[in-house]
Amino acid sequence: MLRNPLISGKNLFPFCRSMSRMLTAGVEIRKALKTASSNSRDSRLTESVKAVAVQVNKGDDLTHAFRSQEGRYPPLFLDLLNVGELTGSVPEIFDALAEFYEASTKRMQEFRSQIAWPVMQLVAAVLIIGLLIFILGIIGESSPGQEPNDILGLGLIGTSGAVKWFTMCFGSAGMLWVGYIFVTRSTAGREALHPFLMTLPGIGYCMRSFAIARFSWCFALTQQAGMSIQPSLEASMKATANGAFIASTDNVWMQVREGETLTDALKSTRLFPVEYLHMVDTAEQSGTVPETLHRMSHTFDEDAHRAMTWMTSILARVIWGMVAAFIIFIVIKFVMQYVAMLNSFM
Repeated sequence: MLRNPLISGKNLFPFCRSMSRMLTAGVEIRKALKTASSNSRDSRLTESVKAVAVQVNKGDDLTHAFRSQEGRYPPLFLDLLNVGELTGSVPEIFDALAEFYEASTKRMQEFRSQIAWPVMQLVAAVLIIGLLIFILGIIGESSPGQEPNDILGLGLIGTSGAVKWFTMCFGSAGMLWVGYIFVTRSTAGREALHPFLMTLPGIGYCMRSFAIARFSWCFALTQQAGMSIQPSLEASMKATANGAFIASTDNVWMQVREGETLTDALKSTRLFPVEYLHMVDTAEQSGTVPETLHRMSHTFDEDAHRAMTWMTSILARVIWGMVAAFIIFIVIKFVMQYVAMLNSFM
C-alpha cells in the first residue's frame, strides 16, 4: 500500500499540543488521551490511542503502550516519550514534539505551495504537446496524399501517438514517485538513496540543512532531559529522517565510546559543515552543548527554508524555459515547413 503506516506529523502535532496542555493542567492521563485524540482527522490515531488508554488502565506505562500499536508512531515520538517518563517531564516532551511536528508540517506545506506552480506548468506543457500530436494527426488523416505532421520527430502521430506520449510522460513520473515511496519507506532504502540525493546541487544542501537542524534539536532536547549519550545520539540521528546520517550512527557512537570528542566523532561522518563543528567544539569546551545546539537548530532550519525557496524558484524557471524552448521549436518547424512548401510551388 502507498499509504504510510506511520501517523503523520500533521495529525500528531495537535494531539501532542492538547496532551501537553492537559497534563500541565493536571488532567488525569486516561482522560487526557481520550480528549486529545477525539477530534483527530486520522481514525488510526483515535483507535490506537483508545487501545493505549486501555493498556495504561491495566498498569502499562505510556511508552510501552504506544510501542505496541503496530508501528503507528514514529521512533522519535516513542524515544522522546520514554525520556519524558524516565525524567518526569512528559508534558514538556509532548510540548516539544508538538512544536517539532508543527514546524515540519508547515515546511512541507510551504514546499508544496512553492512547487505547485512549476508542476502545473509542466503538466500543461505535456497536455499541450499531446493535444498538438492528436490534432495534427487528425489533420493529416483528413488530407489525402499529405503526410501527417510528426512535430517531435519521434513517430508519435494522431490518437495512438498522443496516447503513447501521455503514457510515456505520466507513466514514467508515476513509476518514479511510487518507487521513491517504497524505497524511502525502509531504513535500508533511505540509507541507499539519500547519500546520492545529497550529492545533487541545491537538493543536497537543503536535505543536509534540514537533517542538521533536526539532529541539533533532538540532541539538545534529550541531553537537557537527562538521557545518556548513546540513546541520545541514536534518537538524534533517527530524528534527521536522512539515510546518510542514520547510517553513520554506529560510527559516531563508537568514536565517542573510545574517548573521542563529539566534535571529532561528527567530523568523521563528513556530513557536518566546518562552521557547525567549530561551534560544537566551542560548546564542548564551555560545557554548553545542549544550549548551543538548540540555538543552531533554528539557524539551520532557516537555512534549509531559504534553500528550499531558492531551489523551487530555480525549478520553476527551468520548467518555464523548457516550455518556451518547445514553443520556439514548434514555431521554427512550422516556418521551415511553410518555406519548403513555397519552394516546391516555385
